[in-house]
Amino acid sequence: MLSTVRNASRQLTKRIRPSGSSLRPYSSEASADYQFGPSFGLSEDQASFQELARNFTAEEIIPVAAEHDRTMAYPHAVIKKAHAAGLMNLHVPEAYGGPGLPVLSCALISEELAYGCTGIQTAMEANGLAQAPLILAGNEALKAKYLGRMTEEPLMCAYGVSEVGAGSDVAGLKTRATKEGDHYVLNGSKCWITNAGVADWYFVLAVTDPTAKSHKSMTGFIVDGKSAGITIDPKLINMGQRCSDTRLLNFDNVLIPEENVLGSPGDGFKIAMGAFDITRPLVAAGAVGLAQRALAEAAKYALDRTTFGKPIIKHQAVSFMLAEMAIGTESSRAMVWKSSWVKDSGKRNTYYASIAKALASHHAVSNANMAVQIHGGAGFNTEYPVEKLYRDAKIFELYEGTTQIQKMIIGGFIEKEFS
Repeated sequence: MLSTVRNASRQLTKRIRPSGSSLRPYSSEASADYQFGPSFGLSEDQASFQELARNFTAEEIIPVAAEHDRTMAYPHAVIKKAHAAGLMNLHVPEAYGGPGLPVLSCALISEELAYGCTGIQTAMEANGLAQAPLILAGNEALKAKYLGRMTEEPLMCAYGVSEVGAGSDVAGLKTRATKEGDHYVLNGSKCWITNAGVADWYFVLAVTDPTAKSHKSMTGFIVDGKSAGITIDPKLINMGQRCSDTRLLNFDNVLIPEENVLGSPGDGFKIAMGAFDITRPLVAAGAVGLAQRALAEAAKYALDRTTFGKPIIKHQAVSFMLAEMAIGTESSRAMVWKSSWVKDSGKRNTYYASIAKALASHHAVSNANMAVQIHGGAGFNTEYPVEKLYRDAKIFELYEGTTQIQKMIIGGFIEKEFS
């Protein structure tokens, strides 16, 4: 699988290197004899993945991003091509047909895809979020059945935790799964579920023991998308990332085989939250991709636009905004890489993942705002891509844990560290 990805990368590199890629020379070649601590150099594999994703974005995502934003059509064709190129299901272990990439390699790919369109990148990345609990806690039979099929054809899956009354407050879940013989009966609804309308299967968190403490009352399940009793509401119309499929998901006496339980009954909360240690660095990487795109668009416009007899990049007010955008992008990327590296090193990265998510989300929103400001009135219409970036950015401060939740997590670690 890895050799296939490397070969595909070399072929794409021969065909196209996107204009402006020299604006993003943020990695250096890894040195084999470097022995002085952390390095920001990339391995040959990592550089291949990054180049593959960058070229795919230039060829397949950027040309269609505006149209998908206007029509809100799900990017089936792009996803099919991404699957063929080896850019889907990156977490899936090699034993089940996937590349089994470490988190840092996935982060490199997520940033490049998000540079083109975070709506398309979110649709693709949602597979990783749904798969993470299964990878962490599924038995071999479940992994073979549900992960294996994802690598064989371009199928989608979805992570079903949030509810109308339980977003940040997961303890407020109302969805119930009742044990009856050799199966569970699932009833309830999930809200704001990415890929809900196109998913082949779902990870669902439900209360199985209402008498237990909240963190032990829930169980995680894999629910087949073709199960009787599942109904899906119409697509929600979002402010940004409009081609992503976001819906309410309803369960009416849905039967789940007992073997579709992840881990043990009562482990669901721990499993669902553990998945975020893998996926939050990748959401943050997506935010970095948007921040980098905002910087690139603003810098190009500032070089071309002339006022008072000179390009506006020569005006200190504009130059300082661009500098702030660069500072935010670079510092966010560094935090994404650190949080990813900690996870790949086999250590708990929750603290760093929350910092990366909060920091990168903030700078995605801030950079998009400043990009519009630098464009002036032109930034307020669809002639330039920055108005889309502005709308797309806000969700990074909301999904996969709001910025406030990230700060609560970080604050908790600080309190424990200094007590």
